[in-house]
Amino acid sequence: MSDARLVAHQLRYDLLVVLRDPQSRFFTIALPVIFMVLLTSLFGNDTTHARGHAIKNATYYVAGISTLGIIATSFVNLVITITAQRESGVLKRRRSTPVPAWVLIASRALTSVILAIVLVAVIVVIGRIAYGVHVPSATLPAFVLGVIVGAAVFCCLSFAAASFIRNADSAQPIIQATILPLYFISGVFVPRDQLSSTLRDIASVFPVSHLNNALFKAFDPATTGSGIAGTDLLILVIWGAAGLVLALWRFKWSPQST
Repeated sequence: MSDARLVAHQLRYDLLVVLRDPQSRFFTIALPVIFMVLLTSLFGNDTTHARGHAIKNATYYVAGISTLGIIATSFVNLVITITAQRESGVLKRRRSTPVPAWVLIASRALTSVILAIVLVAVIVVIGRIAYGVHVPSATLPAFVLGVIVGAAVFCCLSFAAASFIRNADSAQPIIQATILPLYFISGVFVPRDQLSSTLRDIASVFPVSHLNNALFKAFDPATTGSGIAGTDLLILVIWGAAGLVLALWRFKWSPQST
């Protein structure tokens, strides 16, 4: 079997595992949508003016919740899954099969990217139909590029982060405690214009803020040209490369808690 067919076969299996898990479906698809509805209901969908352009509040949340969804599928859920499978011996058993290790890793990464794209598409459609968010055709390719790059980067970071977590029980609290504060200071729940300069400076160190910036730029009515946030994407790629190097150095297939 060719490498491409191996990856496709494993990808089909990984997608079926996700789709047949009700809890996974809820936290992957429903929870970000619920966040978007709640935030828009709490803070309203009034039209404000930024840099001379009218913009709906929901526009901020389309970008912000898209960021949350990408990170949830390609980082939070993936770290928890990797840690649980490693500590239960699943990864060790898979590693002993004839299937190359890179096929298993590529399949998990592609699964996360596909789920991220589907989730973001759902969020954009809801934003357009329910809240009247304008979807600019000129910058849509830049938005799609940001989604793909963001998902790939956080996949690399997930394998790196999983190498520091020693047991499955602590995976979720550790990851949530790490990522939730970054959501608040990176413009995911609160528009960046309403944050202090100190919080914005702190957030700029981490990849969450740059992913949110790259996605929001595509929806910002003040954006001209292609809408590609080159600097933010470059910083994301640097984070992804660092995560990949760290994962290659530290990642283990055998249980670490014993």
